[in-house]
Amino acid sequence: MARLNLAIALAAGALLGAMGMGLLGQSAPRLSATAALAAEAVQPSLGRAEIEAIFAEMLQKELAKQPKLDEATVGPLVESYLMANPSVLNRVADAYRAEETAKKAEATKAALSNLKPQIYDDKHQVVLGNPNGDVTLVEMFDYNCHYCRQVVPDIAALLDSDKNLRVVLKEFPILSAESVEAARVGVLVNQLGGDYWAFHQALFTARGRIGKDQALKAAASLGFDPAVLSARMNEPSVTDALNTSYAIAKALDLGGTPTYILGDDVIAGAVGLDVLQRKIANLRACGATECPMPPNS
Repeated sequence: MARLNLAIALAAGALLGAMGMGLLGQSAPRLSATAALAAEAVQPSLGRAEIEAIFAEMLQKELAKQPKLDEATVGPLVESYLMANPSVLNRVADAYRAEETAKKAEATKAALSNLKPQIYDDKHQVVLGNPNGDVTLVEMFDYNCHYCRQVVPDIAALLDSDKNLRVVLKEFPILSAESVEAARVGVLVNQLGGDYWAFHQALFTARGRIGKDQALKAAASLGFDPAVLSARMNEPSVTDALNTSYAIAKALDLGGTPTYILGDDVIAGAVGLDVLQRKIANLRACGATECPMPPNS
């Protein structure tokens, strides 16, 4: 019995030591370790499980004795601490942003995986460059987007310099009703086998707002009958093509143009030719648009 009392004394000492250091939240591992020590010190008839139960009961009793802290007590203490240490708020904000960024990256990666057929293999999409290229760059655009106009030379340069690049263009009209009309004509031009790249460039070099009239004019220059296109631009297959773009945008939480999709990366805005070339090269080199830095670099 003296040995049991010794074991309990050991437990009490460990428990009170943890409480004195403010480590009650971490007391379970300490309690378990002390129980193991005590189990060796007492008679074999009292095993480790029984001793742990005794220690757990002691812990609960000690916790019950602790004063309850209410908001009126804690609030001024927290405020005083934060006023004295304002940099804590910056660290908390940074940690929160990092956590949210990581969550969004994981969600985007999962969505991209689920949407692969719609993003890369939709039967209505435009494919330029090498159809069997080792890297695919997807651009989602609106014909009335000023920044989309700026990236046309970037796409042209990539097509000219990278013969193993596959480029997918997706109509994503979000800026106006005229954008939707122009996109419908564009989808139809592609479905009917027209020179879409020539059509694309013609609309992005046209002046003023781009709508149905400008789109039909550009299509007419490629040999299409504007009356036929006008009659067919609302066909279900055209609507399906646009709805696929909208579904992709919703799943990826896209709200602007241009937007690129490259590997597991969603790139917003007219980032420039150099950035696109670097990300494409990285994707080939390491399988991601941003390669990890080598050690000691």
